[in-house]
Amino acid sequence: MARFSVIDGVPMLVPGPGVAEGPLVVGDLTAVGEATVFNAPTIRRRLSGGVPDDISDAELLLHVYRERGLPGVAEVEGMFAVAIVDGDDLVLLRDHVGSRTLFYARTGDRWAVSTSNRSLARVPGCDDRLNVRAVRSFLTFAYLPGAETFFCGIAEALPGRALRLCPDGRTVEETFWEPVEVDDPRDAHHHALGLRERLEEAVACRLPEAEPVGVLLSGGVDSSLVTALAAKLHDHPVTTYSIAFDTDTPNELGYSGLVAAHCGVDQHVLTVPGDAIAARMAETVALLDSPVGDPLTVPNLMLAEAAAAHGHSVILNGEGGDPVFGGPKNLPMLIFELFRRQEGTAARASAYLTSYRKCLDDLPVLLTADALAELEATAPPTDVLMPYLERGAMRSLLNQLLHTNLRTKGAHHILTKVERLTAASGVEGRAPLFDRGVIDYAFRIPPQQKLYGTSEKWILKEAVRDLLPATIVDRPKSGMRVPVQQWLDGPLRDLTHDVLDSRAARDRGLLNPATVRAWLRKDGALLPRHGGKLWLVLTLEMWLQSFEVGR
Repeated sequence: MARFSVIDGVPMLVPGPGVAEGPLVVGDLTAVGEATVFNAPTIRRRLSGGVPDDISDAELLLHVYRERGLPGVAEVEGMFAVAIVDGDDLVLLRDHVGSRTLFYARTGDRWAVSTSNRSLARVPGCDDRLNVRAVRSFLTFAYLPGAETFFCGIAEALPGRALRLCPDGRTVEETFWEPVEVDDPRDAHHHALGLRERLEEAVACRLPEAEPVGVLLSGGVDSSLVTALAAKLHDHPVTTYSIAFDTDTPNELGYSGLVAAHCGVDQHVLTVPGDAIAARMAETVALLDSPVGDPLTVPNLMLAEAAAAHGHSVILNGEGGDPVFGGPKNLPMLIFELFRRQEGTAARASAYLTSYRKCLDDLPVLLTADALAELEATAPPTDVLMPYLERGAMRSLLNQLLHTNLRTKGAHHILTKVERLTAASGVEGRAPLFDRGVIDYAFRIPPQQKLYGTSEKWILKEAVRDLLPATIVDRPKSGMRVPVQQWLDGPLRDLTHDVLDSRAARDRGLLNPATVRAWLRKDGALLPRHGGKLWLVLTLEMWLQSFEVGR
């Protein structure tokens, strides 16, 4: 696909993945970007007329913005990242939940914008120095939440926002969508029916027309319900794609196979050997605009490639169930709230950080003295959480936690990873559980129906109970068992030592070499979650080397 580079005499849009071919012009507006609009027929009916049926979704979005402004954009259900020249300003639109990304930088007296921060960092005048605060955030969350990036001079547009970049360097942000808590005390039967209706709509509008569809199926309730609804609603074949590893690690193939058989769809099982992880990790890390400490990243890429090889252009997934309806992180946080001694949102935010159980407590010994000194002058990592954990649009604590998960992990880890890895394989990943209508309805449901005692996502399970075997609906969440430690001790051992003990890593002056070497030696009885922490540091260093940050 061609890349758009410059619009005559106006702020620069630099090349990057996912940019639509050429500029779009509607009246006095010019735009560039990419959009997939799932409710295009409905949106066309709401316009005044004269909109051709054969225009691209990005052009349709531009018509909506021109005629109806941000209220019209809020009604668009889709995946989009678009930059619009509006008078003297450049307006950035990123979809409601963050399915696609958009980055911007001030370079001299101009704005530069791209869907790729790698491309943006190469623009002359861009401040491409390493942002050490982003390093701390990544080592704390295993992804990078909020607007910051690893480059000092580059920021990320936030989802559900219109960001106006002014010629004088000012930025003005306006929200066109944010979920809110709505009191709807009706009983669980009512909400299960209402949720089911929205789930069916979300899956139906994401099914490709007149062609087969793939579904990433783990065997958990989220991906299983998407599989069941796709099989029920689609008039073309549905194929599921599942992962197995060549180790003795427990897998979920029994569950995913049960779902595929129950729904009457084909299942393709991809066995991922550790050697493939070692061979493809650098390539996969380099595809991401920010590192993601998820050891399933390479298998996710390989699944997308398998779907593409089988002729699928669209692949659905079950991502979104935990951030929207409640997953395993919320129950410990609610227990903390019952027994905490410190008052205020800051204490809650600190507990939320601790719940990630990554490298937060290791930072004093993992980072060098110079990096720690630089961090002292920066805002704490809790500041990105505070807007969502304070009592505001969400009054109940569970909904505050879900809102936080949606706006941090959902927008800056799950969706961005899916988009980059599927796009690199030539397919489009779509997440029905991140549908705006599903999310809005989820925040209407009383919290006690989402977390029913200790049963997580209870109302979601009730909404699809008739579609799936009870074994799937009622099973506790376990997550994919990934043999990280076996990889690090085996096929990844040489790569890990070579990367973390490289001259590039030492010269960067970021990670404490003594601590890294101790971790590589597995000194002592070993730190808790050793494999996960070492994987996080390895992913970070590989990404920094790929992007030549802090070189």
